[in-house]
Order: sequence, then C-alpha cells, then structure tokens
Amino acid sequence: MKGIVTVLGKDSVGIIAKICTYMSERNVNVLDIAQTIVDGYFNMMMVVDLNGAAEPLTSMVVGLDALGRDIGVVVRLQHEDIFNAMHRI
Repeated sequence: MKGIVTVLGKDSVGIIAKICTYMSERNVNVLDIAQTIVDGYFNMMMVVDLNGAAEPLTSMVVGLDALGRDIGVVVRLQHEDIFNAMHRI
C-alpha cells in the first residue's frame, strides 16, 4: 500500500529531515520525493510505502498533522487511492 504525503508552508531549515525522520521511525520507506521553494514557500510531495509501517495509517495522519503544526507547515498523509480519486479530472 502506498501513501502520498504533502507538505506546504513557509520554508525553514530541517523540514525534509523532520518528516523523513518521522517516517523512518515508523518503518515507512520513502519511494519518491519532489520539493520546490517558490518565493519562500516550501512545497513537497512524497510517495511512501506503508506496507511495513509500525503504526496504522490513521495514527500517522494524526501524528504528521501534529508534527506539521510544531514546525509551522501543513502536512497531510493520504492513501494513494484517495489521493488519485481526488485529483482525477
């Protein structure tokens, strides 16, 4: 099962490191990552492998939301199927 992590907010040092550390601590593998910074705003999308995750998806959704608030960005984790359905034209 794959998940999509999106991160948006003002750029600051350590955003990628903190998100990746959170994932690593829960045995979630980052499969792909893309990030851009436009006029001081940070935007990142990650595709992650949730098959070996040490926590259920719902728990990680809550945890990433809290982490995002702590570091001043918005972090969302969605199941790949939900993300694709939401972005289908």
